[in-house]
Amino acid sequence: MARSSGYVRMLGLAVAGMLAVMACGQQGTGQNQSLASDQTLKFPIGDDFATLDPAQVNAETDSEVAQNMFNGLVKFDNDLNVVPDIASAMPTISSDQLTYTFKLRPDVTFSNGDKVTSKDVVYSWNRAAATQGPYSTNLSAIAGFSNLSSKPPAPAQLEQLLAKNDPSVMLSGLSAPDPQTVVVKLAQPAGWFLSAVALESTTGMIVDQKVVSTDPQNWWTKPATAIGTGSYKMSARTPGQSIDFEAVSNWWGSPKPTVTKVHLDIIKDAGARETSYEQGKYDLNGYGGYSNLQVDDILRIQQSSSLSKELKLQPKVRTTWASFNLTCDAARAAKGPFCDQSGSGAKDLRMAFALAVDKDKMVDVVCHKVVCIPATGGLISKGLKGYLGDNADPLAKFDATKAKSLLKSADPDGSKTKGMTYVYDPENPINATTAQFLQDQWQTNLGVHVDVQPESHSQFIRDRLAGKFVISRDGWQADYDHPQDWFDNLFAKTAGCPDTNCTTGYANPQFDAMATQANSKPVSDAIPTYKQMSQMLIDEVAYIPLYYSVGAFMTKPYVKGAGTNNFFDYYWNQYQILQHS
Repeated sequence: MARSSGYVRMLGLAVAGMLAVMACGQQGTGQNQSLASDQTLKFPIGDDFATLDPAQVNAETDSEVAQNMFNGLVKFDNDLNVVPDIASAMPTISSDQLTYTFKLRPDVTFSNGDKVTSKDVVYSWNRAAATQGPYSTNLSAIAGFSNLSSKPPAPAQLEQLLAKNDPSVMLSGLSAPDPQTVVVKLAQPAGWFLSAVALESTTGMIVDQKVVSTDPQNWWTKPATAIGTGSYKMSARTPGQSIDFEAVSNWWGSPKPTVTKVHLDIIKDAGARETSYEQGKYDLNGYGGYSNLQVDDILRIQQSSSLSKELKLQPKVRTTWASFNLTCDAARAAKGPFCDQSGSGAKDLRMAFALAVDKDKMVDVVCHKVVCIPATGGLISKGLKGYLGDNADPLAKFDATKAKSLLKSADPDGSKTKGMTYVYDPENPINATTAQFLQDQWQTNLGVHVDVQPESHSQFIRDRLAGKFVISRDGWQADYDHPQDWFDNLFAKTAGCPDTNCTTGYANPQFDAMATQANSKPVSDAIPTYKQMSQMLIDEVAYIPLYYSVGAFMTKPYVKGAGTNNFFDYYWNQYQILQHS
């Protein structure tokens, strides 16, 4: 899957929280418990929505609210298994792994009462693919995706073309032979397909054509037209201030909502959100994609006998590392000492810079052992499919003696490593602290001075894609729990030169062939190959692992069912508010 906006999204996301073995929140509270008479859930979020349109949603913070408004054929459950949603069962899959046949539940309706049929699925997926939004390539396995117009039509024009079934905006592999059946034909086997279309609030979700066509650009902004299939619908919105939702009466799914209303206030300051929570104004804090409690607050909360019981900590899906320029191709804007040439010692030099960083000390200095943990199990974040295991990545080790020996062998006179610069995006303050720490480690443990240079987010992206960096900050936030999301977007050429492949210059035909092979298999069969690919990156010293992020959440003891997993907050229809003073 190639996603042109992947780098923009991943570098703009905040790193937050700390690791804990406990699960976040509880489920399965029984109706026999004493429920509060007022079932209104209140919590703050840090900013207004950019969009709630599934064809355009890009930010985690938008999707974790929108998931309560929209459904797809399948979804991830709280344990990150792909399960049926609007589909009545998991699809039947042909023996050649190319045709998926879904049967829909007969009782699904939109929140305005419109019945959902297979035509709604075809419309929604064609619209999402043709719009070419941030997650449009989640549908790229479907036959005909590559033939869509390279320039997306304007929203109003797109609706006209979709109404006419114009081939320029239609996926040829998508059909609706009857009102309850959707047939999907893939261009090639894709074991990741179901994981991609299960991604909450994005291109696999179903929208109402009758409503969207009335205002293709802004239909989601107004309660009257923000129509979905989810258990909640928008009831009021004051842009920049607050948003209200209410449970959909006679919702078709389960469990039926206990919470009848959800009120969100927009408070940009993280400290102010926590203060308001502790003063009793809110039931939750850190939800809706805003699990970035301030470090000082977390440390203070951990020392409080009462507040510490309300703090929930959950590993998330962000990994941060440092990337090298790995190619000496003449087209590169910058080359530097890390690019491979025969007999250049570049691999030893990369290993020297990796082993010279004390990752345990880094999470203490940079993260106060609160907002990050060392990335010791490979690039894929802890807890996800393809994770290599704790302490399985030798690049995460610290060995200053070996680092100095490798440096002396690869750069005996210091000429190769003279005048280098590490570049980072300062949008998140932790990136600056990390850069300063790396600079100190390389000076102290290698005797090599590396300048550190911040660049604005937009400039950083442009220069990164142009291959101008010798060494720089890097990272990824997974979209869904499948290794394909990491390798196709970062190192393999199977998706047509995706993000980092174009920027670090990593090129390995064997790696690409393994990606093609693994991507075609069911994930359980493909994991061994994906792990071999991870090991290949380690053997080639393609990166310096830094840290994994973890989310921090505050939950009042009277809120039952609230929680989060690695990817998303639990759905609101699972929550209950118990009687409390």
